Amino acid sequence: MRRAVDWGSLAPLRIRARIVAEGVYAGAHRSARKGAGVEFGGHRAYTPGDDLRHLDVRSLLRHDHLLVRQFETETDRALRLVVDASASMGYRGSRALGAKLAWAALVAAALARVAIKSGDPLGMSFIGGSKDARAVPVRGGREAFERVVDALEAQSAEGEAGSSLAMLDDAIGSIARSARRGSVVVILSDLLDLPAEAAARIGAICTRGCVVVVVQTLDPDEADFPFKETVRLKSLEGGVTVETDEAARERYLAALAAEQDAWRQALVRRGAKLLTMTTDRDPVSAVRAIVEAAL
Repeated sequence: MRRAVDWGSLAPLRIRARIVAEGVYAGAHRSARKGAGVEFGGHRAYTPGDDLRHLDVRSLLRHDHLLVRQFETETDRALRLVVDASASMGYRGSRALGAKLAWAALVAAALARVAIKSGDPLGMSFIGGSKDARAVPVRGGREAFERVVDALEAQSAEGEAGSSLAMLDDAIGSIARSARRGSVVVILSDLLDLPAEAAARIGAICTRGCVVVVVQTLDPDEADFPFKETVRLKSLEGGVTVETDEAARERYLAALAAEQDAWRQALVRRGAKLLTMTTDRDPVSAVRAIVEAAL
């Protein structure tokens, strides 16, 4: 299995993300700024990438440095993206538009584009993946979208997410500690190799008043087990190899359904939402469904 992402028909990422974002119907995303209902929330120091429309030009004369006007609802509606880049996300079957990681990357980039167009700040982190692809701190403005795309394009499917909680904690720890009330957290993962404690850790983010949407990202092969002949399957995480045939399909689908039900119950109990999508799905409809779930 090569480490480079199999993009299939999903690249180039910047162009495709813009096209997908434009395809999401207008007004689906709840903007951070609600027109006349927005309340002024003070100033903070300007950082590169901030929306220049919110600069307080007079502050340069009074304080000798630039300040940005903040609004209460603006700071509350940040988008936090978490993309699973562990080894299992590198799989691509014959019916998929691209590898699971490639499909998740396009959806994440399109969501970032929607957030930026709505004036919302965003950040991103990874579960596993290449050490060269770093997390993106929460920022607003067009530069934030470019940083997200750069990080996604530099990513590769590496690491075993089930071997340690540390990999998951690295991705969601800062969100659990610092996410503001009203933030939207979208997690894109196949959920197949995460530790047993993962659902509780992810669901706990809801206690901070965040909207949490978990998108189980599966290849069509994983969703319906189409194999009719004897095949040898090797796990991309854990190194387990099994030889099986169509007779195992019913047991596999039952086990998958039970696993999905366990995740759904664990997340819903804590106030999170679970969506299941396959990588042959049109990314526009996928992003639209995620946006609607976050409202």
